Amino acid sequence: MSTVTAPAPLTFREVLANDVIRRVWYAQLVSLFGDFLALFAVISVVSFRMHGTANQLTWVQISYMFPLVVLGPIAGVFVDRWPLKPTLVASDLIRAVLAMFLILTSAVWHVYVVLAALSCVSSFFGPAQTVTIRTHIKAEGLVGANALMQLAFMGARIIGPAAAGALVVALGPSSCYALDVFSFVVSASFLSSVAIKRPQLGAAPAESSSNRIHDILRDMTEGAAFIIHHAAIVFVVLAMAAGLFIVGCFGPLIAIYVRESLHASAGIFGLVSGMVGVGMLVGTQLVRRLVQVMKHETLVLSGLGGIGLGVLLLGAVPYVAATVAATFTIGFAFGAIMVPAQTLLQRETPHAVLGRVSSTMMSFVFLAQILGLVLSGVLAEAIGVRAVFFVCAVLAAGLVVGGRLLVADPPR
Repeated sequence: MSTVTAPAPLTFREVLANDVIRRVWYAQLVSLFGDFLALFAVISVVSFRMHGTANQLTWVQISYMFPLVVLGPIAGVFVDRWPLKPTLVASDLIRAVLAMFLILTSAVWHVYVVLAALSCVSSFFGPAQTVTIRTHIKAEGLVGANALMQLAFMGARIIGPAAAGALVVALGPSSCYALDVFSFVVSASFLSSVAIKRPQLGAAPAESSSNRIHDILRDMTEGAAFIIHHAAIVFVVLAMAAGLFIVGCFGPLIAIYVRESLHASAGIFGLVSGMVGVGMLVGTQLVRRLVQVMKHETLVLSGLGGIGLGVLLLGAVPYVAATVAATFTIGFAFGAIMVPAQTLLQRETPHAVLGRVSSTMMSFVFLAQILGLVLSGVLAEAIGVRAVFFVCAVLAAGLVVGGRLLVADPPR
């Protein structure tokens, strides 16, 4: 069978030469930075002013993720029907209004409500952004575009906590919330300043008010059926869900592991936690080069294997140097999963169902992260923190084997 050499991935400079992608990236940079400022300000307020419990802090995260799980597949139906630019801009402006209510929160349940409302609107923004990227960049630019979006995420994740801490001390948490509001407005201005269109897919069938619910359910079913019947998409969903499940288990337990297994200080905890972000940053940077010599599917499988290796090292070698190496490996491997997985999703999914498929994937991966958050404490109490890491390593190994079988003959 003859083979065709794929075009080399576009460089970051070439990707950013695309006006739409450049504006979307600017919007992503600004809004993510605002989001992380607000998130860490919320955690600070709940922890130190509201004297929240560990369980309440966990529910701060769950209150944001759970609406994405429930609304994701429904939101995707509308994203596939609505014009992209108004969806993106309206989502930003509505979230700007909702973020203002964080300034008024005075009880933990207020925080839950506001974060859940923000999440409901974000469930429309995420799939719309995915469709926008796929629509406005050619196939060889997808890796670079997705890597840039991940770099924006990691940059905000690394800088956000320190900036939020300084602002909370100097000006109070309301300054972070105000900057988050401002970031949504700036993001909306970037997105509104460029023409964003979806490809012409033909006229949609006429609807009447009596059958709209039926049509929505039908469209949701079509999106789910597309995923189920395409091995590459099933593989992407499982890989990203598994990665976030393991990260969800790992996140709440690493502080306990540092304290009880390493017998180390809070400074070591900060170093260990930071290495995850550093690893993700490096992995995301290198993935553009790796896709020139490795298939996307192989990269994702390698990333899963790397996560398994990292958590295995955590459980087996309780020393600071090994822990630093392990957390860097976990971050690096997770970065190697995200970019090729998103690129595979965009490459293999037709435009007509991309909103539904991407939002359904988002629903699964956030559900996996919630399960990781919830189960980590239960499992740790039952079998111990290090044993949980071993369980995660076995899960990752099993998924590598299953994923390899699933995409043994991937579509080209």
